[in-house]
Amino acid sequence: MIKNKRAVWAIDSKVYMINQIKLPFEEDVFVSENYIETCEAIKTMVVRGAGSIGAAAGYALMQAAFEAPEDKYEKFLTKAKKEIEETRPTARDLFAATERVYKKALISKEEAEKEADKIADETSEAGKKIGEFGNELIKDGFGILTHCNAGPLALTEYGSALAPIIEAHRSGKKITVYVDETRPRNQGAKLTAWELQKAGVPHLIIADNAAGLLMMQGKINMVITGADRIAANGDTANKIGTFEKAVLAKEFNIPFYIAAPDSTFDKNCPTGKDIPIEERDENEVLYISGIDESGTVQKIRIANPDSHAYNPAFDITPAKYITGFITSAGIKKRLP
Repeated sequence: MIKNKRAVWAIDSKVYMINQIKLPFEEDVFVSENYIETCEAIKTMVVRGAGSIGAAAGYALMQAAFEAPEDKYEKFLTKAKKEIEETRPTARDLFAATERVYKKALISKEEAEKEADKIADETSEAGKKIGEFGNELIKDGFGILTHCNAGPLALTEYGSALAPIIEAHRSGKKITVYVDETRPRNQGAKLTAWELQKAGVPHLIIADNAAGLLMMQGKINMVITGADRIAANGDTANKIGTFEKAVLAKEFNIPFYIAAPDSTFDKNCPTGKDIPIEERDENEVLYISGIDESGTVQKIRIANPDSHAYNPAFDITPAKYITGFITSAGIKKRLP
């Protein structure tokens, strides 16, 4: 059973992460002994979600500082920074964290450790504020659609997209959350549903292509998703399928909000066209994991045996489809 409230934390240069690959069937903590293992955990999605990726990346560079030989300290650190940044190229929080910890690591290992802890603390606090501000947008009786996973697992403790939803539930508002399954990795069906169940929030998992019908039927009053990178003009990269939901929301005049901490905003990225899109292993599309009646986790192929797949991990939602941004500083209707 997981006892720590955070998705990522560190003790004595060891990094601890709630193992998101095993959820919801098994609650387990992955322990990383060095920065290479933390890199692998980020790449394989043991830890995922923009804020948690950022926290893990900061801790990875902290580990590298403690591992670096004294006579090749800066060279080792620079190499490690590059390797960490290559794990998930779309996530802005990752780069923001490595840049901050790298500067402090050049001063001392101890300063790197302090900065990594500070990043995790700031991410947690940002989620709390996002929840408070976002709750003001939610009315009693709302049906809310969310895509992918942007809850406590994804933002170290409180979450981004789920923070307002959970806060609304705690404040006594009666809401129903429609949870996109989010193919191909099913972060919605597995992780978001798990988090909502833990928080006692009423929810229903829906197939990714069911949202249009629900909007037409008037069951969805607003959409809230997280983000992996937000360009200077407001174009937003998020899990593949987000763009489709934004277009549908626009068609039915449903507010579409992005919830994200300041670290996700990339002022040096002019538009969505400048955001790199990560392409992942085709097997994420061709295979699926689940639990059988005996309680055993199984991985099975669900596609034609001789076919290949294309697997972009993210898409770009143009700013014109976004009603506003729920941030730790309040609601921003437009950027910049």
